[in-house]
Amino acid sequence: MQDRENHIFLDPLLCRARDGSRKALGLFETFAQSVKVSKYKDSSERMAFGFMFSTAPPRDAVRKKRRRSKNPTPTLRVSNMPHATIPSLWRAFFTLFRRDLLLAMRRRNELINPLLFFVLVVALFAMGVRAEEHGKLLGVMAPGVIWVAALLASMLSLESMFRSDFEDGSLEQILLSPYPTLLLVLAKVAAHWLVTGLPLILLAPLLGVLLSLPGSAMGTLLQTLLLGTPVLSLAGAIGVSLTIGLRRGGALLSLLVLPLYVPVLLFAAKAVADSALGLSVIFPLKMLGAMLLLWLALGPVATAAALKISVD
Repeated sequence: MQDRENHIFLDPLLCRARDGSRKALGLFETFAQSVKVSKYKDSSERMAFGFMFSTAPPRDAVRKKRRRSKNPTPTLRVSNMPHATIPSLWRAFFTLFRRDLLLAMRRRNELINPLLFFVLVVALFAMGVRAEEHGKLLGVMAPGVIWVAALLASMLSLESMFRSDFEDGSLEQILLSPYPTLLLVLAKVAAHWLVTGLPLILLAPLLGVLLSLPGSAMGTLLQTLLLGTPVLSLAGAIGVSLTIGLRRGGALLSLLVLPLYVPVLLFAAKAVADSALGLSVIFPLKMLGAMLLLWLALGPVATAAALKISVD
């Protein structure tokens, strides 16, 4: 009983000491060692005791209480306070973001396989349709080919977004953390896009040259990839979160994700094709931007809800 009461008195002051009042903590510990705390039986007296000594007591008061004490050395027990050193939301966001980046760098095969697939699909298509004989046709088909290859390459790395965390139990710890789940989901999606979507954007101009894409459309191709590939990651996260509990959810994941990718594919290919023909590309780019904002607003919320359902 005495240990429990000592435990009650220390908690409020330790929380204040975290903010800088170390002196108050030291004085209070000195005082608590010289006072038999268990004599305050009534709850109102205990509350008054804790409030009174939430700041550093005078030295004279400590000495007077020390003289009156009958048991000068009670056993004190300081409780663990898990919420006393909680970092800010942005610090938690960047911590999880950095963690996923480091894990992706260690699993280089998962990082390189989508890029190799992207390059191989475009290269095989370029070899199948010879540029010497069908150069104009190849240039017209280049936007659709590049975007289909990027879409399929992004699907290869979707399961790595949550699968490893689900298998080792860290995903459950993330969901049980005091931070908003949608913010942590957004951190994982951002890390996934950085290791998969950004390399695709960097390789796209080289593959556009391989497919005889006009130089005037290169800028539009990069713009569409910059706006569209985050949508692929956000939409894919929903499919992964719904199928994460299944052993063989790859086929079901494709069926869930591909319909969500179709609008991005249509508007992106149209924008690049119109740019190659010298037409205005404002409307397709605006639609891609609107889809990106919509998925940024609703995608993490839906993914967080689906993850909680799948884990439970």
